Parts: sequence; structure tokens; C-alpha cells
Amino acid sequence: MRTPARWARAKWGLLYVTVRESLLERRLAAVPMTAAAVCLTTVLQLVQNQSWGYRFVQDVGAVRAGEPLWLGLLRTPLSLFVPALDLPVWGALAQILFVFGIAEICLGRWRTLTVAYVATLAGTLYARVGIALGPDHPLGLPASDAGVVDTGPSAAVVGLAVYLALQYGAYVTAGAVATAMVIEVLVKENLAGKEHLAALVGVAALCVVVELRGVPVRYGRAALCRKVAPRPRQRSRRGRQRRSGRRAGSGLPPIQSWKARLRPAQRRSWR
Repeated sequence: MRTPARWARAKWGLLYVTVRESLLERRLAAVPMTAAAVCLTTVLQLVQNQSWGYRFVQDVGAVRAGEPLWLGLLRTPLSLFVPALDLPVWGALAQILFVFGIAEICLGRWRTLTVAYVATLAGTLYARVGIALGPDHPLGLPASDAGVVDTGPSAAVVGLAVYLALQYGAYVTAGAVATAMVIEVLVKENLAGKEHLAALVGVAALCVVVELRGVPVRYGRAALCRKVAPRPRQRSRRGRQRRSGRRAGSGLPPIQSWKARLRPAQRRSWR
């Protein structure tokens, strides 16, 4: 029976070693993109809380399903860092710092941004499809959601968390996050919750593409092997000489056994 410590090591050991070694070696230099994302989110939150900056942030980073598609696609990259007004900003900053930071170390900067964008774009496109289907369809949305601002960094955070868990073999964690999103929709049926589910579907499709293409994703496996793999046994110098039969570094011929050095007549006498 596995103890909790062994179970946690089996599920998150690879991820933990990768993040720990990178942070110990490079400190904050290991997560420059995450630091920039936290700073950008903080600035956008401060600006949109001002009377003169609210309209500016809405024009450059707020995505609504009722607006033209081309405009929504232009705003989608920046919408990853525009926190929701009805939620505390410290929650969004903590999510970005934790999940984006781990993803940047384990996946790399550009792959992290790609997964985050795919998750956010999946939620944005679903909102438009859901409104077109109508409230009578199981996957449809009411027309009133056309004026609701799409989810900000939360969809990207959910998508990155599931992608990391799947790629590093923490399937229980991925299932727990997906289950939590389903419960969110059942308890509080809103646009953000359904966009989170759409983000999960988009990330799952991305995982299938990555698996089919054979793209390497486990950057920390070498680090884990260095950390936990036993070191090869070092043979002594005398043991190496016995195995090779040659005096190391001397340039002399191989060492012969005492019987091989006997003359033929002496060998017969030793039989």
C-alpha cells in the first residue's frame, strides 16, 4: 500500500524536481515571461479601475461574443491578462504566478503562451457558437450572454494546469481540475464556467495533436534522472586492472597470471 508521500512523489515528483532545480539554479531569471505577465495584469487592473482608463482597457482587451469576430481575435491575446472586475485581483495574480511560472519552466516560454492562447480562444469561439445555437440547445447560450465579457486569465490557467498534468503523467490532478470545472457549471451556470469547459476541450485536442506528432514535452526528465537515479559504482583502480589485464597508464603488456609465467616443464609439475 502506497503512503501519501510515495503517492505524491509518483504523481508530482517529475514536475517538482524540474521546477525546483530550475529555480535554485536561475532564481527569477527562470520565469521572465511570468514576471512580465504578472506586471502587465497588475497595470491593466490599476488602469481599468480609473475613470479615464476603463474604456481604454475595454477597447484593447475585453472580448464579447456580440462583437465582430475579427475584433475579438485582435483582442484575445491581451484578454489573457485582463482580470475580471467582479473578482479579487490577487486571485488572478496568484493563478498567473503559480501556473504560468510552472508552465514556463516545464514547457518553455512559447509553448506556454501557445497553450494559454488555445485555451482562451476555445472559450471565445464557443461563446459565439453557443449564442448561435440558442438556449434550447444543450450546448447553447442565451442571447443575453452576447454582451458579457469573456473570461480573462482563468481559462488560460485552467488549460495550462490540465495540459501540464497530462504531459507529466499526473492524470489524477487533470481529472480533479476537470471535475471542478464541471461542478462549477452545475452549481453556478454562467458564461465563464462554460468557457472553462470549452478551454479544457481545446487543450485536450491540442494534447492529441502533440501526441500524434511526437513533440517532446517532458523537459524535466533529465533533471529527475540526475536527482534520483543511483550513481554507477566506481570500480577501484586495482579492480579495473584485474578486469582489463593491463597496467593502467604504464604502457606495459597485460599482466599474466602466475601459471602463464611458468615454463612448460614447470607447468607439468604443477598439474
